[in-house]
Amino acid sequence: MIENFTYINADFPWFFAVFSFIFGATVGSFLNVCIYRIPAERSVVFPGSTCACGKPIAWYNNIPILTWVFLRGRASCCGEKFSARYPAIELLTAVLFYASWVMHPPVVAMIGFLFIAFLICSTFIDLDHMIIPDRFSIGGMLIGVLLSILFPSLQGVEGQPIIANIESGVHSIIGALIGAGLVYWIAVLGEIVFRKPAMGEGDVKFVGFIGAFCGWQGAVFAMFGGAFIGTLILLPVLLLGRIFGWKQRGGTSGSEAAEEE
Repeated sequence: MIENFTYINADFPWFFAVFSFIFGATVGSFLNVCIYRIPAERSVVFPGSTCACGKPIAWYNNIPILTWVFLRGRASCCGEKFSARYPAIELLTAVLFYASWVMHPPVVAMIGFLFIAFLICSTFIDLDHMIIPDRFSIGGMLIGVLLSILFPSLQGVEGQPIIANIESGVHSIIGALIGAGLVYWIAVLGEIVFRKPAMGEGDVKFVGFIGAFCGWQGAVFAMFGGAFIGTLILLPVLLLGRIFGWKQRGGTSGSEAAEEE
């Protein structure tokens, strides 16, 4: 099985790269479900996708990215508009999955898929509700440590199996502690200077999650690099959202119309 995978990947590298993009778009559609339902404490599995008018969404009207384009942003059953953010999240996930695959070895790339999914889901829930669910921050932190122990290549560690596993796990734990500690002390200093909370506990746990997957270097970059990139990209996007009224309306899929709340 593994040998066949290796041969296919060596002879047809484009195959898995394309598959990673398609898989990412599909995962992105599911992330839209999670982004809407998790804060509402609803199941992300049942019920299935439905339109705002109550009609079930047919599978051929639930194809990531393409359905929104073909239907021009409207539900096929009632003509209700649904947000362009749905296909945008699907496309973003697809592009990041593709980038993860072409930039990393297969094992690290597939772990990266999980990391990316957690990041996207947490980010958009935070944008909508100003919260980061513990299942992504604390849960992600624990998963990051566990995966680092099982797959030392995630932390770039090589060597004898048991020693490498332990060393990789230690790197992950240090990354989580430094990431969480960095944000905690920035929050404390910010509160002293501005006399009001600068960051929430969710931010502390979230950067700890990043450190568990990416090590302390990744946590530091996420903190300072993310702030810089966010200034260049996120603020213009939010500004355009206000101008054009890009506001998510409750829905259960990247290619379905808004579901009534």
